[in-house]
Amino acid sequence: MKDNLKDILSSLSTEVDQETLLLYLQGKLSEEKKHEVEKKIMNNEFVDEAMEGLQQFKNKHDLSVMVEQLNRDLHNKLERKKKRRDKLQIKDQSWIYFAVIIIILLIVISYFVIHKYLQQQ
Repeated sequence: MKDNLKDILSSLSTEVDQETLLLYLQGKLSEEKKHEVEKKIMNNEFVDEAMEGLQQFKNKHDLSVMVEQLNRDLHNKLERKKKRRDKLQIKDQSWIYFAVIIIILLIVISYFVIHKYLQQQ
């Protein structure tokens, strides 16, 4: 899985990088840059709603810490899900195929041996 899918803010907008979004939310961008970011994110309703929700945080300086924690939690959850899926997946066990072929060969050889033995009597 790509690492950028594990980033909360990078999933919001592919046009604006995470650092710019954080600076926008913290109010550290110039008016021109703010307008540029707003113009890019207003085309997507989901991104617009998410940004409005993030702007409601009281302490904007802790926002980067919260984003980092969300990214870490998301990464851990995805890793656990991947491990669980890998456990359920049937592994390629070529020795099973080899054993089945040997058993079939033994059955065929036994059939011919028994058939020959019965014909001799």
